[in-house]
Amino acid sequence: MKSINLSRPADLRDLFMQQGLHKDDLESNPFKQFENWYQQTLKTDIAEPTAMSLATVDKQGQPWQRMVLLKLYDEQGFIFFSNYGSRKAQHIQHNNRVSLLFPWYPLGRQVKITGLAEKISVAESLKYFSTRQRGSQLGAWSSHQSQVIKTRAMLDSMVEKIKHKFANGEVPLPDFWGGYRVRPTSFEFWQARENRLHDVFFYQPDDNKGWEIQRLSP
Repeated sequence: MKSINLSRPADLRDLFMQQGLHKDDLESNPFKQFENWYQQTLKTDIAEPTAMSLATVDKQGQPWQRMVLLKLYDEQGFIFFSNYGSRKAQHIQHNNRVSLLFPWYPLGRQVKITGLAEKISVAESLKYFSTRQRGSQLGAWSSHQSQVIKTRAMLDSMVEKIKHKFANGEVPLPDFWGGYRVRPTSFEFWQARENRLHDVFFYQPDDNKGWEIQRLSP
């Protein structure tokens, strides 16, 4: 029998594809189901397990996507951080309906989440900002995210100015930077199977303030 290396994505992918995903094995709470898959992913050597695609829509109805990093989550939602002047922040201000996708393809898995994005409190943003490496703190001050710059040298020059400005103390939280919490309105768990006959389960709120689970055709 072939030995399974639980830290190697290829081995886990084969195992998960053989086992499949069954409704009786799912958690009734999608946050707990996410936690199960997330913790399994963290134990592997998959690159950037916290990376998720964030989709927003601009005023013209044009969808946009980019990768952001999941920093915190609980049953209130999923938190990422951004410059509040960025393109995605402008989109969210106009339309806070967003979607997230965790592309754990090396494991043959995806998690899709739709929800409403909202700014977290300044206190919550400060708590996280204080844990960042100093270089990342200075970077938050230095970059006017999504704005046009003519050369890389201009960005490097701004970093040097910020380093000098805060050379003798802690780097404060910028008032233009902080977190967003995505409060989920649906979850979809996708498990790859042979011949593209994948197992897909969709969670949506039910009338009893719980979650209804439906199997979807792949």
